Amino acid sequence: MKRLCTICARGGSKGVKGKNIRLLSGKPLIAYTIEQAKTSSMFDAIAVSSDSDEILETAGRYGIDYCIKRPDELAKDTSGKLPAILHCVKEVERLSGEFFDTFVDLDATAPLRIPNDIINSIRMLEDNDVSNVITGAPAHKSPYFNLVELQPDGSVCLSKKPGNAILRRQDAPPCYDMNASIYVWNRKTMMAGAAIFNDDTRLYEMPAERSIDIDSELDFELVEFLMKKLFTRS
Repeated sequence: MKRLCTICARGGSKGVKGKNIRLLSGKPLIAYTIEQAKTSSMFDAIAVSSDSDEILETAGRYGIDYCIKRPDELAKDTSGKLPAILHCVKEVERLSGEFFDTFVDLDATAPLRIPNDIINSIRMLEDNDVSNVITGAPAHKSPYFNLVELQPDGSVCLSKKPGNAILRRQDAPPCYDMNASIYVWNRKTMMAGAAIFNDDTRLYEMPAERSIDIDSELDFELVEFLMKKLFTRS
């Protein structure tokens, strides 16, 4: 079973300027994800995809196997991530002459995951022979209880009407926030376009404290605080 890890890091971040290589507790943000992938010992190859030469140069210093230059058309503000992942996968296979069975994309802006999250997500896919695995944390709001939608007439209603009255959020069906940390696909699903949701998609649960995706300055400060609290204990 051959496994490829992709890490996609665009240069044109709007919420936090230069966040993928911005120093976080003394290291470039992307370095944490690279080190987690390496520490997991699950991959035959690790590749970073970016439109930025500076990001690729930084990533290269942390011992990745492939630096993949992303075409401009896949690096626009309106570009989706899945085409960039698929481009990276195909480029690595072209350059290496290897074909991979399992593909894992790790988001560079989710540095609080731990290697075991990666290992267990891969095992969930391979042990259950499913199309893909996503990760998420228990949702703070429930669409059955306290998540509402604004209607055209200005009224609000629950996002999802429950079959029976729910008096406590704890009694609602379990719901999760996707945390954009880890995505795992088998080869067939990846080559068909790497869809996020399939009939047999599974979710690997991660705690809230490892599920923050950096998308703002506040996120960056919170992650830095948690990193010091969780990972620098003596």
